[in-house]
Amino acid sequence: MNKTDLERLVDIRLKEANILFKSGNYHGAYYLAGYALECALKVCISKQVNQYDFPNKKFANESHTHDLSKLVGVAGIKQELESKEKEDENFALNWAVAKDWSEASRYDCNINEPKARDFLEAIVSNESGVLKWLKTHW
Repeated sequence: MNKTDLERLVDIRLKEANILFKSGNYHGAYYLAGYALECALKVCISKQVNQYDFPNKKFANESHTHDLSKLVGVAGIKQELESKEKEDENFALNWAVAKDWSEASRYDCNINEPKARDFLEAIVSNESGVLKWLKTHW
């Protein structure tokens, strides 16, 4: 999988999440939107890999996680994230909502419409959305 594939997956997973949300399938919408965010972080990580370089084992292993906060560190954008949180209160709130996503949410039967809506809005908000910010690091 390469950077372009990951970028396409961001769009695909968000489209699927929106379709699920609109049809009242909030669990699936939340779950897939989280994967869109994970893919966006992995796009940022992919920029650090040079063609023909043999990958650093620690870096590669750390990249294979679903933990969004850890992926921010692997992507090398933790300081930028902290700065953005300080300068943009709405972004800080959006990141606070987004960072708690986990792939284990697939087992959570308590994801309701407000939780799914808040999560999707935190990701795609035009003004202070997490995805908009991540795309500045692609």
